[in-house]
Amino acid sequence: MTYVKPAFRHPEAAVNKIGFTKKDYEGALSTLCAGCGHDSISAAIVQSIFELSIEPHRVAKLSGIGCSSKTPTYFLGNSHGFNSVHGRMPSVATGAYLANKELIYLGVSGDGDSASIGMGQFVHAVRRNLNMVYIIMNNGCYGLTKGQDSATADYGSINKSGQTNLFETIDMAGLAMELGASFVARSFSGDKEQLIPLIKAAVSYPGFAFIDVISPCVTFNNNKGSTKSYDYVREHMDTVANLDFVPPAKEITADIESGHTQKITMHDGTYLQINKLALDWDPSDRISSLSKLHRSRINQEVLTGLLFYETDRKNLHEILNTTDKPLNELDYADLCPGDLALQTINASLR
Repeated sequence: MTYVKPAFRHPEAAVNKIGFTKKDYEGALSTLCAGCGHDSISAAIVQSIFELSIEPHRVAKLSGIGCSSKTPTYFLGNSHGFNSVHGRMPSVATGAYLANKELIYLGVSGDGDSASIGMGQFVHAVRRNLNMVYIIMNNGCYGLTKGQDSATADYGSINKSGQTNLFETIDMAGLAMELGASFVARSFSGDKEQLIPLIKAAVSYPGFAFIDVISPCVTFNNNKGSTKSYDYVREHMDTVANLDFVPPAKEITADIESGHTQKITMHDGTYLQINKLALDWDPSDRISSLSKLHRSRINQEVLTGLLFYETDRKNLHEILNTTDKPLNELDYADLCPGDLALQTINASLR
């Protein structure tokens, strides 16, 4: 079996303003579970960059560890990429951004990668206002280590092993707003009509743009209370070996009307209640945005859309007043301006 896509390109494939086809923005074939919401997000990223007519080599994609952090392999195969260690993607993004602000930085993380081991990294990326897009693929569990609850799992939810989550959830969108993020959005992986415009807006935004994407996990949305669960079947049969099988599932999609609430059924029969912000929503008031976000949690709804937006924040390069040139393009004259420049600096300090 190969995970390399065929090189064939349809001669009549649509091209964007700079002559690239959508295939030029794709990556390798996904090895994630069939029906995983993360693949929908990858497809939305491909579509967004294609429609924005951005050259693939202008994008630097960065990730940590987890199912979500595998996805950069599956999109923008002709872009720069760096897969860091668990929770440390924001540090790598900070260093890369300070070295070269001409690239477009796209950070992909998960709820475990950002809300637990990488929480401190996330906090400082927000407060420093890196000019980057930060996408969290949020499924509420650790998919690579058999579905334990993550810090974003809802209170009272039941994981695959049958254990009830006893702790309150961390709302990453609310946290980002509290920390001062100037672009905060939330979406659902199956709602491409909403997600693609949000990604395009985030890429175009001059500062830290955060998108929390609810992304169902086909493998671990498997309630132990169900007689169809793996654990129940194991308890009621004699086995010669403990095997596991993840059946292919259909991708969960939804077309939610703006200003309305819709119940989205998950793979295990439970549901999310998605509340999509109305088109006339004013996201420029941080206090109002936080209030609406908290109210939606009380109503057990997942609020989606552009939650908050402001335009008067300085990004990290502006704060530090750094050079416009990428560091690898600085020559000897830039780095050693001469004795006269040193004398001028010394004179200014007297």
